[in-house]
Amino acid sequence: MIAWHGRRVFFLISDLLPIHPDGRMSVSMKRMLALLLTGVLTALCPAVLAQDADTPSGYPVPRFVSLKVSVAYGREGPSQDHRIIWRYVREGLPLRVTAEAPGWRRVEDPGGEVTWMHQSLLSGRRTVYIPEEAELRIRPDADANIEAIAEAGAILDLERCADGWCRLQAQGHHGWVRANAIWGILPSDLGTYGAAPHSLAALSDPSPHDTADR
Repeated sequence: MIAWHGRRVFFLISDLLPIHPDGRMSVSMKRMLALLLTGVLTALCPAVLAQDADTPSGYPVPRFVSLKVSVAYGREGPSQDHRIIWRYVREGLPLRVTAEAPGWRRVEDPGGEVTWMHQSLLSGRRTVYIPEEAELRIRPDADANIEAIAEAGAILDLERCADGWCRLQAQGHHGWVRANAIWGILPSDLGTYGAAPHSLAALSDPSPHDTADR
């Protein structure tokens, strides 16, 4: 039996595997149990099992992260000796990691600019960027009622994606937006994704924008 409760899954092994009358499991049953647990972990803990990539962090590239701080500097290369070329002033801005060096990540922003940032400036919290005004609907259906409207340039928290739609959250509003109308997701995200519990997202574009120092 498998019972869903929020994000947790509870299951009873006794419902899935036969046990000998004396309480022992056969070797074949133990092997089946091992395979079952591997399958469950693969489904429920992809972030843990994904840490086998050939990168300094162990995470795959490309992937999305977000800006952890309100002011951050992007450099030409992976060290403090490289010149600063961009100053970012938007906490929560989604960034695509395209390469890694020890302690550093090469990231691309929604505008296509590529810089290197120290890993301490980045968070695993998932957010998305809204290139053009988008309607948040109460269901993943183009005919569903509109819950809110996100302005162009807004940043929202990503909750989950499915069937070409993504559920986003900002300022207490939750709604579904077509995946092709947002920036900050990969094809692999179009399954189910759990969001971070907190939010600094906004339905409108906060000022100031990212500014270039060059």
